[in-house]
Formats: sequence, structure tokens, C-alpha cells
Amino acid sequence: MESNDIPAENQGQSEEAVPSRRKMLALGAVGVSAALTIRPAFAQTAVSVMNCQIPVPGPSSAGKYIDANGKLVPPGTKGAFPGSARAFTGEEVKRAVRGQTLPGTTYNQSQAYLQYIRRLQAGQSGFTCFASIQMPR
Repeated sequence: MESNDIPAENQGQSEEAVPSRRKMLALGAVGVSAALTIRPAFAQTAVSVMNCQIPVPGPSSAGKYIDANGKLVPPGTKGAFPGSARAFTGEEVKRAVRGQTLPGTTYNQSQAYLQYIRRLQAGQSGFTCFASIQMPR
């Protein structure tokens, strides 16, 4: 219905109650563009989570060793492992949590590193990366 088809006394009510075709099309266009911009953002977030890095140990603890419980200990401590020469990506840690070993490590070394990673707290390097790996999607 066009506005000239509606009697003057009912014209204001009718426009509010029944949106025009133009308004409906505009709303649909806004919804589509929102969906198209949100979906790539989720994909980008998933990719960045898998590429984030977790240093073992963090830069503030460089040179320390990691024992089997994931605690930092002085270099040369018996049964402890030197820190990793490189940071591990979120994807590598995710696979290791599921049973694989971290790249370039032995089984025991990988387990010690995973214990260290699990003990990370807010403010430590790699914490945000590890926390985001554990978030359900």
C-alpha cells in the first residue's frame, strides 16, 4: 500500500505498524553485511590463535631449567630440562595436549614443558595464547 491509498486519519498508524518494502529491504541488507563481516572475523581469530606463540620459559626466566612438574629451577638441576630454543605455536601446543610431543623434544621433555605451560598465569608470556587454545569455539 502506498501512503496515498490510506485514509488521512489512519496514515500515521499504518506506517508504524507495517514497515514499507524499502525499509524491509534495507534491514535485510544490513543483516547480510553484518553476517559477512562477522564470519571472517571468527576465521581470522581461529587462525591467530593457532599461530600465537608460547615461549618456554618466558623471556623473564631465560636461562632457567624446567623440572618434571613444570616449575622453574636453577640450570643444571638433576632431572630438569633446559628451556626451549624457540617458542611453540598454539597449534603445536594443542596437538601436544592431545598426546603428541612438542616439536624437537623428547617425551619427558615435552611433558615437563606442557606442565610449565599449564601453570602459566595472567601476565606471563604465553598465558593469553594458552588460554585461547582452551576456549571452546
